[in-house]
Amino acid sequence: MRSLVVGGVQIPEALIAREAQNHPASDGAQAWAEAAHALAVRALLLHRARQLDLEPDPEIDAAGREETPEEALIRAVLDLEVTVEAPTEAECRRVYEIQAERFRTPDLVEASHILLAAEGDEGRQAALDVIADLACAPGRFAELARTLSACSSAAVGGSLGQLGPGDLVGEVEAVLARLQPGQVSSEPVRSCFGWHVLRLDRRIEGRALPFEHVEPNIRLNLEGRAWSNAAARYVSALADQARHDGVIQATDGEAEEGGATLGALLVADVTAGRLAAWLGAADPALLARVEAAAGQAETPLATWVGSQARAFVADADDEAWTQLISAAQGAADPALAALASILRGKLAPEPRRFTVIQRRA
Repeated sequence: MRSLVVGGVQIPEALIAREAQNHPASDGAQAWAEAAHALAVRALLLHRARQLDLEPDPEIDAAGREETPEEALIRAVLDLEVTVEAPTEAECRRVYEIQAERFRTPDLVEASHILLAAEGDEGRQAALDVIADLACAPGRFAELARTLSACSSAAVGGSLGQLGPGDLVGEVEAVLARLQPGQVSSEPVRSCFGWHVLRLDRRIEGRALPFEHVEPNIRLNLEGRAWSNAAARYVSALADQARHDGVIQATDGEAEEGGATLGALLVADVTAGRLAAWLGAADPALLARVEAAAGQAETPLATWVGSQARAFVADADDEAWTQLISAAQGAADPALAALASILRGKLAPEPRRFTVIQRRA
């Protein structure tokens, strides 16, 4: 089963494919990337929880849902190791001043309408007739609404009350925005409900909310953003450490328990010591090149091999680890196979030899 290394975590592709179903996205590649990232973060945090010897203490939310043990461990790690300073009043006030438009009550309108439910030209003509009547007797709006309107607002003379942005369908809102208080629309407005005759009764401008009223929300928002940024940096640091240590493994979204990381196996003296016998059987040509390189450096074979492995583990990124694991998968001894792959990358490529054949005329 092929694996990828994501954020310092080795994840089987089959596990990513299953997780991708939980990440709706515009395309499959995006869903795959989000699933791989989510699995890596989960594995890193669970791995850290075990390093800290934390015990899960599941909580129950207001809806009665209980955390899983893994969710409780992840929460415990973040609660313990991710902290942020509370924003100051000056920081909150700076947000209030810079984003003043966010901290206003919405503009409101008071409007009335007469809804003619007839379809097509018949409905439009009925609405035009009402508009013509109102042009002669504007005071009859409420009376005509009670007798003609197909809306429940007919009972109150067509009044729709106070309305904020989004309370009405877009076609109606657009026309009301152009009317002056007391003005009736000169043309009927078509919506999915029928034909409307509109009147703007009053426009109420929004007002600035006092700083003291919105400060708690500003503070909460700043704290949330600061915590999210700190958590992202924390997970990134865990991923860097995992890559440096030699990647951890994930199964079913969790970090594999027990066993050394691949990086630890690669830099262990016992691995380097077994390399000669293993290469002698698996790749004698590579063994000869390794021995020659160690001899040129006047360094014992195990010491030279260990230095190459440590250099790889210290510098490898996710892509390098993925390539290494792919090279080692299926081998009888994956650690030694991985070590051989590192050495092939470190050694200068063998010179290519060509045979020149002279053709006779």
